[in-house]
Amino acid sequence: FIWTIAFAFLSVGTTFAVGMALALALETPIKFRRFYRGFLILPYAIPSFMSILIWRGLFNQEYGAINTLLGLDIAWFDSPWLARFAVILVNLWLGFPYMYLIGSGALQSIPAELEEAASIDGASEKQVFYTIKLPLLLQILGPLLIASFAFNFNNFNIIYLLTGGGPTNAIDGEIAGATDILISYAYKTAFGSNIQDLGLSSAISMVMFVIVGTMSMYTLKKSKIMETL
Repeated sequence: FIWTIAFAFLSVGTTFAVGMALALALETPIKFRRFYRGFLILPYAIPSFMSILIWRGLFNQEYGAINTLLGLDIAWFDSPWLARFAVILVNLWLGFPYMYLIGSGALQSIPAELEEAASIDGASEKQVFYTIKLPLLLQILGPLLIASFAFNFNNFNIIYLLTGGGPTNAIDGEIAGATDILISYAYKTAFGSNIQDLGLSSAISMVMFVIVGTMSMYTLKKSKIMETL
């Protein structure tokens, strides 16, 4: 449960930071800006399961490109912390284009008059960002960040396809691995072992439903969508 919360927070935090950094960098007119923008959304355009399987091959200890290029011999998926790092890194690759797209749109919606007024008052670019842009961005993107958290809370594909939830201490009879989140643990409990504990799997699913449902209702209330219906 703790790893599920940490995974969701780290996924949203890293993708938001990288996506917004790229959106800010490409906000100013530069040469080949359209090319860069098109290139940055490629990870978002490729089916996620294909990207995950490619990354799984890159992290392979024997013939993976990462170990080969860096001259390493690291078993990335045999160490709990290295496996978690790999999961966060791959999820960052898959998620930052989305944050870049919504961040670019949010930046364009901020009135230019606010920045001009702050510049006239003597504010630096750093002060303008932290006192004007960032608060407005968080207000605009708040519901989307919460929705992204809810999505990563149940992000089954990346765990199942990249690490399979491992490494798992199967000798001690453990079912959950170091990178398992609640959704993958529920799947393993119901279908991934010789002992199918459907009751426990259903209980885990209900806990996830309550958490994600509560967050979704908060998002709808925050965005005031229900008031327009």
